[in-house]
Amino acid sequence: MSIDLTIDDGIATVILNRPDRLNALNHEHYQSLSAAWIEVRDNANIRAAIVTGAGTKSFCAGADLKEFIPNPPNASEMWQTQREELLNRGLEVWKPIIAAVNGWCLGGGMTLLFATDIRIAASHARFGLPEIKRGIIAGNGGTQRTLMNLPYPLAMELLLTGDDIDAETARGWGIINKVVAPDELMPAALEYARRTARNAPLAVQASKELALRSRDVDLATGLRIEQMFNRFLMGTQDASEGAQAFTASRPPKFIGN
Repeated sequence: MSIDLTIDDGIATVILNRPDRLNALNHEHYQSLSAAWIEVRDNANIRAAIVTGAGTKSFCAGADLKEFIPNPPNASEMWQTQREELLNRGLEVWKPIIAAVNGWCLGGGMTLLFATDIRIAASHARFGLPEIKRGIIAGNGGTQRTLMNLPYPLAMELLLTGDDIDAETARGWGIINKVVAPDELMPAALEYARRTARNAPLAVQASKELALRSRDVDLATGLRIEQMFNRFLMGTQDASEGAQAFTASRPPKFIGN
């Protein structure tokens, strides 16, 4: 299996493990990756996740075109929209996802990156959507998520030239949060995961869901949904624990209920 999933102290680490192909993914790997994301979504013991690539050269080079182009999916699969769902294909995972970009981040690797919440890159990382140079387009949400993450002219530069950019440029464009030395990448990602995981799980998931869903509604509707979410959270054990811990000047012990 080329997708490794480990869970430690409430934090899942998803590793794309195919370094000999720059962690490019074929049909089998996408199946395994879908199963990993479903586990992150459904396992109540997981409070945050990190996704990264094996080795030091590549985060993910996207789909393995050498396998996909000669063997395109059957036409009937076009309407199996819930089959083997992925984070960048629309699988709803409301837990925090931190990307640790350890090298090339290309094509589907970029759309995966755009589906994460907090993004750390090693200083040698590079980012691009080269599909157009191969006669295809950026898939798995590439044409949508790029515009959601970047101002129009920057998004179109990536989509229409197919050229890649370095980590500092990506940080300047707002694609990633921080650039670190390669040996600091996983510690930095783990720090972010721990910072999010120590917060109230229900409130964290509600914040992420509302932030994403409200992009598609008017302000009045978003405010109303926010009000309803908060009203629900006020009745949870975590909210009570948060208030008690604040009063007692002690760290809270949230249980996600």
